[in-house]
Amino acid sequence: MTIEVRLSKESDVEQLLEIDNRIWNSTTTPAIIKWNSVSEYKQKNPEGSQLVALVKGQVAGFLGFHSPTPLNTNQHVLEIDIAVDMHFQGSGVGRSLLLNAENIFKEKGIKKLSLRVLETNSGAIQFYQKCGFRVQGKLINEFFIDGKYVNDVLMYKLLDW
Repeated sequence: MTIEVRLSKESDVEQLLEIDNRIWNSTTTPAIIKWNSVSEYKQKNPEGSQLVALVKGQVAGFLGFHSPTPLNTNQHVLEIDIAVDMHFQGSGVGRSLLLNAENIFKEKGIKKLSLRVLETNSGAIQFYQKCGFRVQGKLINEFFIDGKYVNDVLMYKLLDW
């Protein structure tokens, strides 16, 4: 299977919104956001603010990225989030997104990628570990989801150190 990875375009928005609305549940995110419109999604996720993975022209997943703080002393770090359509999970889409992101971000001087993942999302934690991410800490009982307290796992990967 050929996977193309590139920056998001305005023409991707409807497919990105559909994946975003389908993929998240109470084991993968502390807050399920249902987008009301394409324009609302575009405002929060403008063109070029995500990497998209395409399989035969169809958006199969995306990787969002942003600076975790506005501080100049923290601009070498990007916080990422990944979503892969259920039909493409386990097919290399997530790994392709991460590898491409690492290459792009290294060229831009990024030294560290960080992410947050619910401890209930064990599949994602295993995936990130296979891709070289390490646990840097946990926020204990950070969320109360479906009647249970859930830890938030903080993970990171250093680039070119």
